Amino acid sequence: MINNKEKNFISVVIYVHNNENEITPFLKNISNTLENNFNKYEIICVNDASEDKTLLKIKDFSKSKMSNDGIINIINMSYYQGIELSMNAGVDLAIGDFVYEFDYILQDYNEKIILNTYYKSLEGYDIVSTNSKANKKVTSSIFYKIFNRYSNTKYKIQTEEFRILSRRAINRIHTISKNIPYRKVIYANCGLKMCYLEYKSSKNNNSHYNKEVYKNKRETAINSLILFTNIGYRFSMTMSIIMVFMTILVACYTMIVFFKGLSIEGWTTIMLFLSFSFFGLFTIITIVIKYLEIIINLNFKKTNYIIESIDKVN
Repeated sequence: MINNKEKNFISVVIYVHNNENEITPFLKNISNTLENNFNKYEIICVNDASEDKTLLKIKDFSKSKMSNDGIINIINMSYYQGIELSMNAGVDLAIGDFVYEFDYILQDYNEKIILNTYYKSLEGYDIVSTNSKANKKVTSSIFYKIFNRYSNTKYKIQTEEFRILSRRAINRIHTISKNIPYRKVIYANCGLKMCYLEYKSSKNNNSHYNKEVYKNKRETAINSLILFTNIGYRFSMTMSIIMVFMTILVACYTMIVFFKGLSIEGWTTIMLFLSFSFFGLFTIITIVIKYLEIIINLNFKKTNYIIESIDKVN
C-alpha cells in the first residue's frame, strides 16, 4: 500500500480558555486533517486556567478519537496568563518540523486552508499566516494601521486566524529573544521570509471571545504600541514643541505689557498655560514610566510563564 502522507512531523499548538462548547468540534476537524495528510503529528492544548469543562472535553476526545499516529498533550497553566505567554509555553514544548499556532478556535475555514499554509511553507516561507477576507473589527483595523505606520517592522502585521512556523523560524526567534511579549512583531522582524494567505470564510462565525481574552488583547495592544513603535517618542516631542511655543508666546506677551507700561493682565491665560504645561509634563512622565515598566518586565522578570502540570494523555 502506497503512503502518500507527508513525512514531516507536525505539531499543533492550540490555546484554550473556557472553550468547552467549541473545543471538541475543533479538535475533531484538526485531528482529521492531520490524520489524513501526515504520518506523525502531535496536538498540544494549552489550557490557560479554564474554569469550565474544557479540560475534561479535551481528555474525553483524546481517549475516544486520537489514532496511533498522533498524540495529544495538555499544558495546564498555573493561573490565567494570557495568549502570548501560554502560546510561548506550547511552542517551547513542540517538537515538530513545522508548528501550527491556533490562538483562537473560532474556525471559519476548511481543511484546504490549513494544508495550503503548510504547502506554502515548503516553498521557502518560514512563517505563513492566514487572514480572512471578512470585514475586520474597527478597533483591530485602527490598531494595525497605527502600528504599521509608526513601527519599523519588515512585514506589515494584520489580523491573523492561524499560522505555521518552520523549525528554523522557531530557532531563530529563540536566539533573538527569550521573552516574547507579542509574537507577531517578533516573527515580522526575525529576518526570515514571511507571507500571508487570504481566504474567504466558509461560514459566518458569530462566536465571541472570553472577557479575559479581550482584556488581555487590549493590554497586549497598548504594550506593543509603546514597545515596538515610536509613537510615544513622537507624542513626547510634539508636546514638548507645543510647550516651548506657548512659552515663547507668553514671554512675548509679558514683554509687550512691560514695555507699554500697562498693568499685568492675562491671569487666566497664564493659568491655562500652566495647566496645559503640567498636563503635558505629566503625560510625558507617564509614557516614560510605562517604558520603564515594560523594560523591567522583559529584562528582569525571571519566570516567563508558570506551568502547573503537563498531561500526556496518549
